Amino acid sequence: MMAGRFSAVLLILAVGVCHPVDAQDSLAQALLSQGDIYKTNSTLRSIPHSAFAAGERLVFDVGFSFITAGEAVMSIPKSDTIFGRPVYQVLFTVNSTPTFSWIYKVEDRYETYLDTQGVFPWRFTQKVREGSYRRDFKAWFDQVKNVAYADNKQYPIPPYVHDAVSAFYFVRTLDYSKSRVGEKILLQNFFKDTTHSLAVKFLGRQRIDVDAGTFDCIILEPLMKEGGVFKSEGRVVIWLTDDERKIPVKVSTKVVVGSIEAELREYSGINGPIGGKVR
Repeated sequence: MMAGRFSAVLLILAVGVCHPVDAQDSLAQALLSQGDIYKTNSTLRSIPHSAFAAGERLVFDVGFSFITAGEAVMSIPKSDTIFGRPVYQVLFTVNSTPTFSWIYKVEDRYETYLDTQGVFPWRFTQKVREGSYRRDFKAWFDQVKNVAYADNKQYPIPPYVHDAVSAFYFVRTLDYSKSRVGEKILLQNFFKDTTHSLAVKFLGRQRIDVDAGTFDCIILEPLMKEGGVFKSEGRVVIWLTDDERKIPVKVSTKVVVGSIEAELREYSGINGPIGGKVR
């Protein structure tokens, strides 16, 4: 019933060197062998921004129905290269507290390799461990040929398709200064074997208090029609700082057995001043 909710609440927004390809992942191996065409490709998009950079680390307290049930960490451990292109290694983990683990143990890990220039993914992996629930998934994305490789199969994808983590970081690069309440941003996300449509609705602005401080925020609501890691029984609402960084400050969602909220507790390695921080 709660499977996926600890991680999904932040992912709906949604490590070292590059790992070698598994021996059975022959399609991904073929993709790697063509790395030079990606390194020199000049047709891929470029999205200038100052929202984040390597070194950023955001720590959240995850509460379940008034209980501090876990900790979530979103980080960009460092810059690297994949297929000869510069990327950020983005890592998202969620772990239940020792006390809550007696009731429901959570150990989730998501990772994406995000193109620093175009803000799209090249590789995505997830490892979900929630109670007795298990789910592992990985995918490589050929953003030149528009093909995804998963479970040793290939699937057509639209240009600059996202995974759950890269979609959140892409949303942080957008300009909301002229957004009106009700306006929507449309994205495409790939998971398992299907590309899902994701709309992100602008709800307005609000000043909120969390352990990390008081922030002026923009409010967004992801709207997922069917399937994928973004699916939720109720509304999901996200607060991002109303400035160039667009740091996530709070995420709230309703589930069948209550509600889950994640609030920013501490941060470091921010890519410049946080204009939305009041105190």
